[in-house]
Amino acid sequence: MKSQNFNILFFLIVVCILATLWLALHCRAEAVREKDYSLLRERMVTSQLAARDITDKNVLSAMRQVPRHLYVPENYRHLAYEDYPLPIGEGQTISQPYIVALMTQVVNPHAQMKVLEIGTGSGYQAAILAKLCREVYTIEIIEVLGARAQKILQKYYDNVRVKIGDGYQGWPQFAPFDAIIVTCAPTHVPQPLAEQLREGGRMVIPVGEAGYQQLVVLTKSKGKLIETEVIPVRFVPMVDSKGRKY
Repeated sequence: MKSQNFNILFFLIVVCILATLWLALHCRAEAVREKDYSLLRERMVTSQLAARDITDKNVLSAMRQVPRHLYVPENYRHLAYEDYPLPIGEGQTISQPYIVALMTQVVNPHAQMKVLEIGTGSGYQAAILAKLCREVYTIEIIEVLGARAQKILQKYYDNVRVKIGDGYQGWPQFAPFDAIIVTCAPTHVPQPLAEQLREGGRMVIPVGEAGYQQLVVLTKSKGKLIETEVIPVRFVPMVDSKGRKY
């Protein structure tokens, strides 16, 4: 009987030792991965953003801080800091880092700003805005993507509110907004969004048919929108709840 108890105790001790070793190795491996991601993120900021025309120091800082790999599927995480968009499911993508930084920079973000984002997608753009602005409101029409983004955003930020719904209609309950960022392309500027933009505010939006769209900045002055073209882009189309393009 004593021998049996000793064997059981010995077995439990061995199991505990092995579990402790596994946990230590797992934590070490995770730390190494995070260090690697940090290095990749710094390279991304240096070579893809600062080396181009992203000059806003606060935007560069936010891009350095937000772990982009957390916003892409695990099988694409090794590509998270490369200079191109990646699939996130449901036929949608996370924009390339440069486009995220550019769209953020052109709305002149600041700490007191209230921003509306149309097209939550992965949640990455909202996370960048959350680092820079007081309040972020983001709308996603695809429920599974919106729920996934909301889960990760709520884990790290308390100034982001996510809504599942039609982004074309905006979010009048919290209007007016100091800035509006649209990450899907309608064929025209949605009138509800124009109405919800504060006087003096800026909207950045890709406009045009599939295959050719122009990223434009719209500044509201005396109730009218003054348009400035930025660059040609390619975004997924803006659609309604039935998948019809706007």
